[in-house]
Amino acid sequence: MKSTVETLSPTRVRLAVEVPFDELRASFDKAYKKIGAQVRVPGFRPGKVPGRVLEQRLGRPAILEEVVNDAVPRAYDEAVRENEVRALGRPEIEVTSIDDGNVVAFTAEVDVRPELELPAMDTVAITVDDVTVADDEIDEQIAALRERFATLSNADRPAEDGDMVSIDLAATIDGEPVPEGTAEGLSHEVGSGQLITGLDEAVVGLSAGESATFQAALTAGDAAGSMADIAVTVQQVKAKELPELDDEFAQL
Repeated sequence: MKSTVETLSPTRVRLAVEVPFDELRASFDKAYKKIGAQVRVPGFRPGKVPGRVLEQRLGRPAILEEVVNDAVPRAYDEAVRENEVRALGRPEIEVTSIDDGNVVAFTAEVDVRPELELPAMDTVAITVDDVTVADDEIDEQIAALRERFATLSNADRPAEDGDMVSIDLAATIDGEPVPEGTAEGLSHEVGSGQLITGLDEAVVGLSAGESATFQAALTAGDAAGSMADIAVTVQQVKAKELPELDDEFAQL
C-alpha cells in the first residue's frame, strides 16, 4: 500500500492511498462469504458458493463494490498511522479509481489537530506591575473574611445591631389586615436595612417574645405605597461570633 499526505490548511489534510489487489485477498474472501450467504445457487450450500460462480451470477462489479467497502476503511486507518496524522472526526472518502486486478485508489480528507510552535520559555519576558495595598483595604478584606466565617449562638438579651433575629411581621391599615401582609420566621440581620424602612429601629432593644409597632410605606402587593402599621415580633435573637485573628484563622 502506498499513501501520501497533502496539507490543505493548518487543520485539514488530504490522504491519497493506493492499495494493490494482492493486498485485497482477505477482503475478497469476506466478500465471497458474505454475498454467498445471501444468494441461492442450485447445487451449492449457502455460504459455500465459489467466488467465480458468484461473479458469473452477480457480475464482477457487485463483488468489487463489497471488496472496496471492506478494504477502504482499513486502508485509511493504516495510512493515518503510517503518516502520523492526528485525525479529528470522520473523513470524507472518495474512491477515485478501481483498476481491476491492479490497484484501488482513494482519497480521504479529514480535520487534524493543528501543529503549535511554542517559543522557548527562556525568551519570554513577563512584566509584573507593582501593587500597593493600603492598610484600610487589608483591614476591609480581613473583616469580610471574619464575617464569612462567623458563627451564631443564641443570645438571652435584647437585639443589637449585627445580631441575627427570627421575626414575624403583620401589616394593617386602619386596623384592617393587609392581604399578603404577614410573614413568619423571617431571618434578618439587625442594622442591615434589607427588609423594610423602620424595621431595624423597631427591633433594636427587643428580646425574644417581645413585639413593637412602627409605620412604614408598603413596597409590594395591591397596597404598595400606602402607609401601614407594621407589628414585628422577635422570636429568637442570635449573636454573631467572629473568629479570632490567630494562626487557625489564617489557615481558613
